[in-house]
Amino acid sequence: MRPELILWDWNGTLLDDVELCVDALNRLLAQYGYSQRYNHDQYRAIFGFPVQEYYARAGFDFTRHSFDELAVSFMEDYIPASEACPLMDGACEVLDAFRAAGLHQVILSASPITTLERQVAERGVTRYFDRLLGLGDIYAKSKVELGLRYLHEAGFDPDRAVMIGDSTHDFEVAQALGVHCVLQSGGHQPPEVLRQTGAPVVPGLREAAEMILRSGNNDV
Repeated sequence: MRPELILWDWNGTLLDDVELCVDALNRLLAQYGYSQRYNHDQYRAIFGFPVQEYYARAGFDFTRHSFDELAVSFMEDYIPASEACPLMDGACEVLDAFRAAGLHQVILSASPITTLERQVAERGVTRYFDRLLGLGDIYAKSKVELGLRYLHEAGFDPDRAVMIGDSTHDFEVAQALGVHCVLQSGGHQPPEVLRQTGAPVVPGLREAAEMILRSGNNDV
């Protein structure tokens, strides 16, 4: 049975912001006097949700500076710099393919809603989505309540929805919503971490779309 609804993660799934996040993490470490720096692979090895735990893995000492202060500083750097981030390879092609297939598309993001709306609009892809769902603050705690509320209000059968993401958190959100999940490994976490979820893991968005459109929900 083909799905009716695609629930998209944004950061690292549709928006290619991984390199920016690596650079912004290193700038944050430098700003607060830490000596460690991370390259692309090292960043992907420690990234995860909750964000506070990822910051701890990066080596921040919350007795020196609170997580809230660090999160604000990160976003002050990240938000203006994100204007230069492109969409992921194949993003527009896949958005077109799902729209041509008659599927509804929604972004479900841990980004602040104002940031999400601006980033989507800047890339000219707002028209593809029925709704943009983002959080009300910058601390990126959970997408589950947003997703549950949307599924209920819009009347979608969770069994006919698929979440496309790039993190184990996206799989956890999909599980909590009762929807299917496909993870692409070109974002913030590496394939070996994503495979631990048991969800299908593909290299990129084109492969995700091919799996969903070819097989319906049976394989996802």
